[in-house]
Amino acid sequence: MKLLNLSIATIVASGMLFASSYTVDSHHTSVGFKVKHMMISNVKGSFDKFSGNFEYDEKTQKIKSLVGTIEASSINTANVKRDKHLRSADFFDVNVYPDIKFVLDRVDDDDAYGKLTIRGITKPVKLEFENTANIKDPWGNTRMGISLSGKIDRKDFGLVYNSVLETGGVLIGDTVKFEVEIEGILQK
Repeated sequence: MKLLNLSIATIVASGMLFASSYTVDSHHTSVGFKVKHMMISNVKGSFDKFSGNFEYDEKTQKIKSLVGTIEASSINTANVKRDKHLRSADFFDVNVYPDIKFVLDRVDDDDAYGKLTIRGITKPVKLEFENTANIKDPWGNTRMGISLSGKIDRKDFGLVYNSVLETGGVLIGDTVKFEVEIEGILQK
């Protein structure tokens, strides 16, 4: 039994030798979204404060894990009044639910599967995924890029506020499309 446990530990440890840890570079990363407004145009926005890290397996050239946290209060749609409303209990309720979280489960080719948590509600999501080979920057750091995009139904996460328009439509669309561009720096 001891030999079996030692063998399993050796296999796991050898797999870790090929994994590299990256930290999200917040100065070169963006978290953006858009949603229909009055059913005629899109309102775009972003979150300005976030953190995260990911593991890249050098041997298989695949992302093994990714964890990201967004400060919900950092929402920015370039409209102070709207941003204040989005921070309220009608939407993100940032005083109760300060963070939005994503945890990657797995990557299959161009698809990433994970769990997204908004307002304390966790749901599985499927995202389009792309990553670039790592490179050395002019300062000697190793960097890697990851792109994630997808869409969610905001009501699935308790973001149900809306108003009916006189014309029969609604003020805010249910589908939120988002794009995340991540640049990570290898931790030494």
